[in-house]
Amino acid sequence: MGLRDVMLGWPVYRQLTGTDPLGRGAAARSTRSAELTPRTEDADRVARSVCPYCAVGCGQRVFVTDGQVTQIEGDPDSPISRGRLCPKGAASRSLVTSPLRQTKVRYRRPYGTEWEDLDLDTALDMIADRVLAARDETWEDVDAEGRPLNRTLGIASLGGATLDNEENYLIKKLFTAMGALQIENQARI
Repeated sequence: MGLRDVMLGWPVYRQLTGTDPLGRGAAARSTRSAELTPRTEDADRVARSVCPYCAVGCGQRVFVTDGQVTQIEGDPDSPISRGRLCPKGAASRSLVTSPLRQTKVRYRRPYGTEWEDLDLDTALDMIADRVLAARDETWEDVDAEGRPLNRTLGIASLGGATLDNEENYLIKKLFTAMGALQIENQARI
């Protein structure tokens, strides 16, 4: 490979001597970049979804090949985000494809040093038992002067930012019915 070939392969030379003075087209392309294809090109199907990170509800297009998510991009047809995603939404593919993703219920017993896998029904029963026990142990019928309270300060709820108004309404109803006072969420809309 001679000096002339090296110069012709140099993007700055092509930018200065060619028809692409801003270096956004042919001057910036290399042999390797010309061979690249988008991850979305070979997708078997495209599913529409909503970003799970916050309550804004940005639209997403989920590209699937052979049953595996290959790419997630903003949905240009979404009236909310018009094809744009924040950095977390743009990286949401890792939520489903990361090898570090937990797919089982993990439990570490009090004073334990090892994690164990639980089936979902067992984990839900344990949670329900603990909520009821905390409620029973901390229930207050009346205050010191005999005024009715009917409350517990032993349980609380903090909803995540991905919950919508309907979900927050149901959570509020559930925890109020159990006598909880500390009920909050991080909803942004």
